[in-house]
Amino acid sequence: MKALVSMTAHELHDKLVNREVSALELTRAQLAHIEETEAEIESYITVTSASALKKAEEVDKKIAAGEEISPLAGIPVAIKDNISTKGVLTTCASKMLYNYVPPYSADAYERLLGQDAVMVGKANMDEFAMGSSTENSYFKKTKNPRNTACVPGGSSGGSAAAVAADEAVFALGSDTGGSIRQPASFCGVVGMKPTYGLVSRYGLIAFASSLDQIGPITKDVRDCATVLSAICGKDEKDSTSLHVSTPDFLGALTGECKGMRVGLPKEYLSDAVDPAVREAVLSAAKAYESMGAEIVECSLPMLDYALETYYLISSAEASSNLARYDGVRYGFRAEGCEDLDSLFLKTRSEGFGKEVKRRIMLGTFVLSSGYYDAYYKKAQKTRTLICQDFARVFETVDCILTPTSPCTAWKFGAKSADPVQMYLADICTVSINIAGLPALSMPYGTDGEGLPIGVQLIGPRLGDAKILKAAYALEKGGR
Repeated sequence: MKALVSMTAHELHDKLVNREVSALELTRAQLAHIEETEAEIESYITVTSASALKKAEEVDKKIAAGEEISPLAGIPVAIKDNISTKGVLTTCASKMLYNYVPPYSADAYERLLGQDAVMVGKANMDEFAMGSSTENSYFKKTKNPRNTACVPGGSSGGSAAAVAADEAVFALGSDTGGSIRQPASFCGVVGMKPTYGLVSRYGLIAFASSLDQIGPITKDVRDCATVLSAICGKDEKDSTSLHVSTPDFLGALTGECKGMRVGLPKEYLSDAVDPAVREAVLSAAKAYESMGAEIVECSLPMLDYALETYYLISSAEASSNLARYDGVRYGFRAEGCEDLDSLFLKTRSEGFGKEVKRRIMLGTFVLSSGYYDAYYKKAQKTRTLICQDFARVFETVDCILTPTSPCTAWKFGAKSADPVQMYLADICTVSINIAGLPALSMPYGTDGEGLPIGVQLIGPRLGDAKILKAAYALEKGGR
């Protein structure tokens, strides 16, 4: 029989409703599996066993009383450690917040609690979500469950690895430039970055506020639609939260894609893309054609400028957002400081890791007098051109098909010495955050070494249901 911890959320929901298993049994099985697996994978910074068991008991009482339960009730979830959870350590995988326990919870997490999901832990990540490999965590390096010699991707590497290793049924991550989709691709699971503003950012510890977005990491597309339905919605505490009605994401999963127009941009299939990855994308395109979709060749020429634009804007916003970590109010405080200036200097020097300091310095530089117009202002103008590029293509297609990453997971240390090489791994994902669009990564084949390949579906603004529909059709009929 299929192990409980390897099942999807919708499979487990059916078992809970039919009383084939209790929420307490499921949670105990999940915690036992974490205990067995965690030493090898290292997905979690904090495991919340006691509160998870308590929540599971509450779900069982509702079932026993004959109450109707939500699709996520009793289902174990991992929460990325930059998403605030009241009363539970939330570190951003940084020494700077090694002891921070927030007094409030993120809106997305509160919505999951309202659905009676069971949080089993806080997932490891690149420090302050800055990285593409989860090698930048202050605490540990998460391993890729598909090959533990390889990175799981980042920055939501702990969340993706937890789902891939069956250490959680689903997870929440955050995506600033691909930080949900790229680790989902590397670990062979489904990951989605929703339209900017569809999910509240309240309680998400900020990296780059105009780019950050919370989203789901799941075992299949149906679970992705279910989780997105649970966490999206207008939040008055977030001024960027969209006031739109929640689409019927589950209703979009018809398994059909006949008549859909799927764009295939040439820029995403250049020689910089690994041949196995390119072949997987072209194979997915053929599968869509066989199911009645039309493949439309298109062009997004501003992609050539997306990476530079992203790192200028995101570093500038990081410089501003991370100025609050000064050793005065919360988190790490350096010892032996003689005055306020030395407290600031020593705390920030010791509290932040190398990658975070690199981006703060770059961001401070591009915002400084004499350089603002030359770099930051020009990046914002280029952002507008990238948005216009996508808008033009979406006049003729329903969604766009691309690789999620130009390569599969690399070995630990392979790109650490050269930050530029690490940044280039984000080339397929950053433009979507710049434009505020929805995008989903799903597994589609493996390379010659058996490592997962992810294909990415990009939708127009608020076209989240469209890409879920296209992804579900490919998942069910495109093999």
